[in-house]
This record gives sequence, structure tokens and C-alpha cells, in this order.
Amino acid sequence: MKKAFYIFGFALLFTSTFSCQSQGKKAALTDVPEVTTLKAPQAQDLSDYETAYFASGCFWCVEAIFESVKGVAEVVSGYAGGTETNPTYEDVSYGRTGHAEAVEVYYDPEVISYFQLVQVFFGSHDPTSLNRQGPDRGPQYRSIAFYKNKSEQQTIRAYMDALEESGVYDKPIVTEITPFSKFYPAEDYHQDYEKNNPNNPYVQNVSIPRLNRFKANFSEFLKEGAH
Repeated sequence: MKKAFYIFGFALLFTSTFSCQSQGKKAALTDVPEVTTLKAPQAQDLSDYETAYFASGCFWCVEAIFESVKGVAEVVSGYAGGTETNPTYEDVSYGRTGHAEAVEVYYDPEVISYFQLVQVFFGSHDPTSLNRQGPDRGPQYRSIAFYKNKSEQQTIRAYMDALEESGVYDKPIVTEITPFSKFYPAEDYHQDYEKNNPNNPYVQNVSIPRLNRFKANFSEFLKEGAH
């Protein structure tokens, strides 16, 4: 069921149920040996950009969503919210670290505001789903909005409260509002995974449909050519 609502002057749409059929991302990892050869990453100066950190399910999906947003220069998949130093994908997947799959977003605040990124975050996943997004289950897929300062914390809290008061969701929002501590980039093959592996079953059945729903609902936030 899809409902339209306006918060703080912005029109948002959210699809509250997931209909993608998939064997799940862990099953898709059996395809990892067939990953296409990745181009060597090109160094870019990101020092002039601000950073924001979010977790909302599979980082393959979340990375692709934020990369389609105007004003976003780079998105890195990784791990945050736990206690383990230098976690590996295997450790995170088995729930050994407390970390969630997360993304580091480099953005230009003159083009896209932090508040708008918070809108993207809430509008591109189900924040009422505890430890699950789509076919992916476990605390590593929990919903977290990380804040680096008081202003970001207040922005997240105010927007989440407004969503709750709007009645757009039938269940309480379970998103964690967590102070940012440390972000660990994921292994190289996870970076730009959707872009580099368009034929992967998980990408076909989960990531791309999720990205397309976001694009349909947030066209005003998309980069030119990302429609």
C-alpha cells in the first residue's frame, strides 16, 4: 500500500510492503567468484564535502540509492554501529560484531541538505521493520541514522517525530538514532556492487526494484540522467 504525505513542505511517498522475491543476499554471495573485474578506483579529493552515515538494510541497495541523489559525490559501503575493530563481512553477517551494514555519504550541502538526506533515508526503506529489510534478516540490517553533532541529532529526531505524528505508518518506527563513532569501509568487491554486477540475482530481484521505487517517489532529488 502506498500513501502520499507531506512533511516540512516536501512530498514523500513510501511503499510499506516489499514484494521482491529473492533467495537473499547470502545466497547471492555464491556468485562472488563470477564478479566482473572491477576497475581500479580513481582517487578523488573529497575534502570539500560533508559526510553523513546511515544504515537501512543491504549496503548494496543503500549505496545505489544515495549515489543517485544530486549533490552526492561518493558513497562507500561499510560497517558501523558496533564494537569490533576492523570487522569483516563474514563477522558482521554472523552477528559477531554488533555492526550494521552502513554507508558513508559524501555530499555538497549547497546542493543537497542534511535534512533532505534524512528524507532520502526514511523514504527509501521501511523504518518500522525491526532487524530486517526485504529478504535480509538480522541486526546487521537494522535501521540506524547516525549523527555527528547536536544539529544532526535534532534533525533526525524532529523528522522521525513528524513521521510518527503523520500516521503514515501502521507500526512504530524502530530506527535507532545513534551517535557516530567509527565507519569501516567494506571489502573492495562490495563497492559499487549493483553497478558492477547488474545480472546478480539479488541485484535483479531486490536492489534494482528498491532503487526504482525510490526514483519514482523522489524524482526531485535525482541527479540529471538518473531518472
